[in-house]
Amino acid sequence: MYSYIKGTIEEINLDSIVIENNNIGYKINASSNTIKDLQMGKICKIYTKLIVREDDMSLCGFASKEEMKMFELLTSVSKIGPKVGLGILSFSSPGQLGAYILSEDIVQLSKAPGVGKKTAERMVLELKDKIDKNNIEFEPTLLTQSPIGVSKDEAVDALLALGYSPAEAKEAVDKCKKDGLNTEAIIKKSLTYIMSKSLR
Repeated sequence: MYSYIKGTIEEINLDSIVIENNNIGYKINASSNTIKDLQMGKICKIYTKLIVREDDMSLCGFASKEEMKMFELLTSVSKIGPKVGLGILSFSSPGQLGAYILSEDIVQLSKAPGVGKKTAERMVLELKDKIDKNNIEFEPTLLTQSPIGVSKDEAVDALLALGYSPAEAKEAVDKCKKDGLNTEAIIKKSLTYIMSKSLR
């Protein structure tokens, strides 16, 4: 019904804002990541999604189409409604969430408000094939310090998410893994190995 609303910010609350457009104030529920960059009295453009229930109608708003798309994906998962969806988007950016899902990082996903282990597992199961791999942020998630035993698996997962085949990823990581290297270092060395091999 509404693609976006452009107007003046009249109220900023913890989980919602009010935008005035043509003398009408629209209350819009939003994530903290959307709200944090808004300023009172400033004109802004918020992408919106109308939520219709038997006893309520409300608007959810997003700073970008990317965030709105992630919200739609999240709320397509069983047990995740609009409120939990916005809570998850307050916990992490769409790109980081995509990386968590692609790398099957149940631990990180379970830290989001309203998300337990079972819901995190459903998110991975139902959304892994729907994530746009061009818009994810690997560094804050996959390229983290970790024990060498875990680093190898995370490095392979990261290379798979970047589009390399299982054989390429495993060979590169096996060649480049050394004791004392963290995940980031292994991935960088593996990428260099793959690129140098392709030039031969």
